[in-house]
Amino acid sequence: MSRTHLAALLLCTAASSLLLSGCASSRQSEDGFFSRITPYRIEIVQGNVVTSEQAARVRPGLTRAQVRDILGTPLLADPFHADRWDYIFTIRRDGMPNQRRSVVVWFEGDALKAIEAPDLPSEREFVQGISLSRKKPQPRPLELTEAQIKALPAPARRDEPAAEAPAGPARSYPPVGD
Repeated sequence: MSRTHLAALLLCTAASSLLLSGCASSRQSEDGFFSRITPYRIEIVQGNVVTSEQAARVRPGLTRAQVRDILGTPLLADPFHADRWDYIFTIRRDGMPNQRRSVVVWFEGDALKAIEAPDLPSEREFVQGISLSRKKPQPRPLELTEAQIKALPAPARRDEPAAEAPAGPARSYPPVGD
């Protein structure tokens, strides 16, 4: 390898290491350019939403088909545990805390034996929990209050009478083609 090739290789190595060290320091600073850029994170919703109203309708003695009609198809129906259905719901969304709920339904043969459904929200609570806008915007008043009217500046006085609008067209236009 010639001396010029070696010098060029050393120069490229030094320049690339200098550039890469600059990138590392700008990412570490909190007020740097890269701290303002956040990647898009897709909203992930998986499973069945089971509300407290649905769980209240499920009672021992219902058949598998009746439970499926009320709660939907289970997310997990394990062939090794045929008497257990798992209804799992998860949602991951930017700006919101992750949510995970689990409902377990136990069968004895074809009849429902028990349901484990801790801390299920009502339908209204669920909708409020996934809604991005927490506050409703307050309607703006359409009329001024007495205090606001009194605070307005007085209109400028005009001593001269208003000019009348001229009658007829202000311009003359050429006739439209024959």
